[in-house]
Amino acid sequence: NETVRWIGERVGWGEHFGGTFTSGGNEANFTALALALAHSFPEYVQDGLLAVAAQPVFYASGEAHHSLDKSAGLLGIGRRSVRRIRVNDQIQLDPERLAEQIEDDRDAGLRPFCIVATAGTTNSGAIDDIVALSALARRYGLWLHVDGAYGAAAIFSDKHRDLVRGIELADSVTIDPHKWLAMPFAAGVILTSHPEMLEQTFAVNTPYMPRVNDPAQTDNFKLSTQWSRRMNALKLYLTLRVHGREAYEQLISEQMALAAHVREKLRDSRYFTLSAPQTLPIFNLRLKTPDRLGENELERLHSEIVHDVTRDGQRWISITRVNGQSVIRFMIISYLTTAAHCDALLDALEQSAKRAVPHLATARA
Repeated sequence: NETVRWIGERVGWGEHFGGTFTSGGNEANFTALALALAHSFPEYVQDGLLAVAAQPVFYASGEAHHSLDKSAGLLGIGRRSVRRIRVNDQIQLDPERLAEQIEDDRDAGLRPFCIVATAGTTNSGAIDDIVALSALARRYGLWLHVDGAYGAAAIFSDKHRDLVRGIELADSVTIDPHKWLAMPFAAGVILTSHPEMLEQTFAVNTPYMPRVNDPAQTDNFKLSTQWSRRMNALKLYLTLRVHGREAYEQLISEQMALAAHVREKLRDSRYFTLSAPQTLPIFNLRLKTPDRLGENELERLHSEIVHDVTRDGQRWISITRVNGQSVIRFMIISYLTTAAHCDALLDALEQSAKRAVPHLATARA
């Protein structure tokens, strides 16, 4: 309870909030959508979708986490209820396109109930405009959930808190301490500024469970899908007690500084260009190849380079697609990573690209 309180206060909610630890971001996002459904359709908790007059739908960017699709299926509203909105040039959920889709869905007789803002997409680390999405949520009477599994950890940094400006406007927030807060697996957190919705959505009464009469104690099985559960809060509780928030201020500041160092080095790269805006310490690189090179061939070259750079087991990077384009992806997240590690990776990438596409070196010589 104390750890949840610490996190909620950093979100900026004052005293009126609740939450619980989860197994990770997947369960936390599932919980948030369950809360949003129960808030918009109170009859859903007892009677299911048969009590809901029209098909519920919710909104997220095309780059939002796949757990939203899983959750929609598990909640019974179906994966087609996830309305994925095309991102803008900043890889953010586009508010104008979102408003148009909400209007279209309402005109079609559907029931919008939630907007999901992402604070740190998996592919590129993009952070949606939470303030703008909050305004839309208020306009249309929708629940606003911030999936901040990665990026919401910025609330622990006074210097970088503005990365998630407006997070206090959310109805619920997901944070994964096992990401940017450097905790061991597994540790997820779901927080909500509507604490009463946790019990309204998940509480059950059983004669074999002891009754808690002390308001300072919590029956966590009434606040989430879990019954038997690990004490996932303990590791973060001890870390904050021993090292304090200042340790996270330092960690986040150091990694943002490393990201700036890498970004500066990439400006001089002969082979790679940043293909997406870099907000958090995640990088998307593309080879500087002629336009005539097709996307499939470029993806093959990216895959070849990634295999070459990772086969010695000294580093781990990957390929993915951002907004439909093939990219090489890597991120800085370990507190042990230094500028020397980053420089070694960039050098390995340059050398591998030189072997994979030697004609580029000749063209730029």
